Amino acid sequence: MHIVKPLTAALLALSLLAGCKDREAEAAAQAAALAQANEQAAAEAEAAFDAALAEGNWGLAKAHGDLLLAKWPTTEAAERVRPRHEEARSKAAAESEAQRVAALWAYQSQPVTGGTQLSATIYAKQPLDVDGSGAKPVRLIFRDHPDWGRSSYLVLPGGDFAKACYRSCSVTVTVDDQPPKKMAANRPKTDEAIAMFIDDEKTLWRLTRDATRMRIEFPTRDVGNRVAEFEIAGLDRAKMPKWD
Repeated sequence: MHIVKPLTAALLALSLLAGCKDREAEAAAQAAALAQANEQAAAEAEAAFDAALAEGNWGLAKAHGDLLLAKWPTTEAAERVRPRHEEARSKAAAESEAQRVAALWAYQSQPVTGGTQLSATIYAKQPLDVDGSGAKPVRLIFRDHPDWGRSSYLVLPGGDFAKACYRSCSVTVTVDDQPPKKMAANRPKTDEAIAMFIDDEKTLWRLTRDATRMRIEFPTRDVGNRVAEFEIAGLDRAKMPKWD
């Protein structure tokens, strides 16, 4: 009886030790399998990232890179992609911004007597209160008419420009961080539309080249001067082919 107990205890200890080693080996095998699966999945995401990058599809490349770095950040594929992901992210943001500002412009081609009228129109970044009745959208329009020629003008949805502009007044145009520029303007004597022409349309058009924003300060009849800011970077100059 005295011999059996120590033997039983020893066998139990050996059994526990073997079981512990088996569990450690199983856990290690599972960890290795998971690591291999992660590397495989990350490699597939890397291949998709590389393909999108090769096509110049920055938005898709960014999306694949985002997924890879979020789900498998410690993989070898993640290490390879990480330095190139920043480039894709930056270019995707620039591409998205370019699409946004391009969509701010509207173009029309309209048959009229004598030919075709072309126009490029953009709304101010923020609506303005031009008569004390609340903020409303203000438009800047470049127009090319077969009889009336080329013109540039502001359009108000309500209120009016200062009475002096029925003869001749001026607006102040500021492009990006350049010095402000005074430009002659006039309000036609018509009730068909509340518009004020900026007389030197050629200069105004030229100021839009390689610019991101244009601010135009103009006098109103009811509330003094107001400043309309336009995000002009997305102008498609080819839509107005005779202007450049």
